[in-house]
Amino acid sequence: MIIHQLSVFLENKSGRLTEVLDVLGRENIRITALSVADTTEFGILRIIVSDPEKAKTLLKEQMFTVNITEVISVMAPDEAKYYAKVLKILSDIDISVEYTYAFSTGKKSVIVLRCSNNEKAIEALKAHEMELLKASDLYRI
Repeated sequence: MIIHQLSVFLENKSGRLTEVLDVLGRENIRITALSVADTTEFGILRIIVSDPEKAKTLLKEQMFTVNITEVISVMAPDEAKYYAKVLKILSDIDISVEYTYAFSTGKKSVIVLRCSNNEKAIEALKAHEMELLKASDLYRI
């Protein structure tokens, strides 16, 4: 249930995101999810791809600072109350969410979470019968 996400440090200058995507595109790496958090100086690109190890190697060869981060993912109806339910399950057992992002697949949303304790979060979400996704599930979306 752990998903490997790339976290790429990007200087906040024109063209840097394009460079990352060009590197991955040349090798036919498939992108499932992408999020950028930024400040005036830099950004963190968070990206779930079809082959995280290969993507990491390719980006490091091009001098990008990149790490693999473990996240979890939940499929839920695309209404705010279901996202809130996921977050409440976690907060009720004192698991903090370091960051989250989501994307819609139509009637459902895929919620990606980086938690203070991913394993404990997985157990809690399973106990509440939430639909957890494996990496292979995400790659097929």
